[in-house]
Amino acid sequence: MPAQERFKTDYPGVYFIMGKAIATGKPEKIYYIDYRKDGKRIQEKAGRQYQDDMTPAKANRIRTNKIEGRELPNVEKRAAVEAAKRAEDSRYTIAKLWDAYCESNPDNKALGHDKRKFDLHLRDGIGKKDPAELLPLDVDRVRLSLQKSGKRTQAARVLEILRRTINYGVKRGLIAPLPFKIEVPRLNNQTTEDLNQDQLKALLKALDADEDQAAANVMRIALYTGMRRSEIFGLKWADLDFERKFIAIRDPKGGRDQTIPMNEMAEKIFVGITALDGNPYVFPGRKKGTHLTECRKAFDRIRKAAMLPVGFRPLHGLRHVYASMLASSGRVDLYTLQRLLTHKSPTMTARYAHLRDDALRQASNLAGELVTAAVTEKKDQTG
Repeated sequence: MPAQERFKTDYPGVYFIMGKAIATGKPEKIYYIDYRKDGKRIQEKAGRQYQDDMTPAKANRIRTNKIEGRELPNVEKRAAVEAAKRAEDSRYTIAKLWDAYCESNPDNKALGHDKRKFDLHLRDGIGKKDPAELLPLDVDRVRLSLQKSGKRTQAARVLEILRRTINYGVKRGLIAPLPFKIEVPRLNNQTTEDLNQDQLKALLKALDADEDQAAANVMRIALYTGMRRSEIFGLKWADLDFERKFIAIRDPKGGRDQTIPMNEMAEKIFVGITALDGNPYVFPGRKKGTHLTECRKAFDRIRKAAMLPVGFRPLHGLRHVYASMLASSGRVDLYTLQRLLTHKSPTMTARYAHLRDDALRQASNLAGELVTAAVTEKKDQTG
């Protein structure tokens, strides 16, 4: 292919060729510069007449800057840009570390909530920083911003996510340890809901009377098994072993499939539910092949009918009631309770320890009373 004709300008080392404008297709001058640097001849494009608003004078200034070293040749400039991009791609920002952490923990079911918190409170702020740039003041700003808006618990959760992200990077050798500790505010807000005997009776009565028995059965299963909301909604008929009396819990919060016993009350509820053709779920949703995801109106209606406290959480609260009843009976040890609740560690189960201790204390007191009664009776007989 023959070389295009070059046209000289009034400036030495500046010429142009005729091309077509990218936008309109009309004729357009494309300017080039020709110069030497370190003994090497360089010919490169300076810019287009219309697209870059290029003129011979501007092209000459560019040529002069490059000869005098104030501006890099195009080849070196492109290499510098690519090197900067590679450096940026290999740089671990806090957001990039968090994304890597999430990718390395695909089975962690609790990460969904944490991802939303990170995106909302960290990603567009300190998430863009290199961990080495992070200052205690940055962390304090996040904490104070949330605490001032009344979100003390949220502040603790967000800072815990930040600390977990940094720890992940340090353990993997991706970043150097911070020169300071990320302090997470301590919370004393573990809510252990419970119902007294009268409230429990009122709840059972409200469940029987409610028009939405699917929602009522969801609440009954929470009360009789202590299962989590997502575990109940996602329960399939294939997960119920009526022969061996077990319930399989798939993808629980702890991450590993588990089984819990199916007691008589739970079995009675399951047997009373009619399976929907073509739907594998015990509590089917409106669309074919789906399960229930929300019964808020029915739950709230039942709570009001039973006159339970406004802050009582229909499903999570009933899980607490289940655990509290077993712990306070004094007949279930904490390890067994941990297994029934499918807690990954005993830490969460420990909140019920005082209930079990109270039951044991009452039993111990009863032993003392029986001894005292026996001694008194013996004295009466001998007296």
